[in-house]
Amino acid sequence: MCTGKCSRFVGLSLILLSLICIVANAILLVPNGETNWTSHLSLHVWLMGGFIGGGLMVLCPGISAVRAGGKGCCGAGCCGNRCRMLRSVFCSGFGVLGAAYCLGVSGAGLRSGPLCSSNGDWRYPFNNSTGNYLLDHDLWSLCEKPPNVVSWNVTLFSLLVGASFLELVLCGVQLVNAAIGVFCGDCRKKEVGQSGGGATLTEALLPNHSSDSLPGTPPSPSTLAPWNKLS
Repeated sequence: MCTGKCSRFVGLSLILLSLICIVANAILLVPNGETNWTSHLSLHVWLMGGFIGGGLMVLCPGISAVRAGGKGCCGAGCCGNRCRMLRSVFCSGFGVLGAAYCLGVSGAGLRSGPLCSSNGDWRYPFNNSTGNYLLDHDLWSLCEKPPNVVSWNVTLFSLLVGASFLELVLCGVQLVNAAIGVFCGDCRKKEVGQSGGGATLTEALLPNHSSDSLPGTPPSPSTLAPWNKLS
């Protein structure tokens, strides 16, 4: 797969994943779909790992990769598109930082669990469980309020962890792909026949008549074969 096509595929995938991260982080702000618990959100939700890191910081590299996969400002062919590929290198590095930030915040939020009301006290009841509560669903009853907050956080933070991991991999792939595109150019070849410089096979096989000859006019004696001149 050439560097241009690879950039477009990676860019579109990054745009989709960044939108998923933004939506997942937005849903985390309303536990159980209710807005009256906003004042009791965990620290990891307020850090906006999905909105800032996996969202905006990856959306820009995704758009840059899609643009790098098109016809760049340097033209097409093996020497084209190096300018946008170079820009995509820096944007991909920026995307790696964003994806790593989202992965770290989401993983920490998944490990420590949500902030909830347990025995009338708002705290992190699973903070010292080192993530064991994820497999023991009986412990989820320790969170009384907000309703279903444990399953809500586990589902969305797991989605953010998976999406940010894929973003990290794709940004790394695009970083290498764009670097290759800078040095080697885009491997897509120009379409044959667009330049108009070469003659087609039919034109090469036709006899070379002068441009001033009209249709239906017999050929001049100079174009006749030698045996016709003797007759």
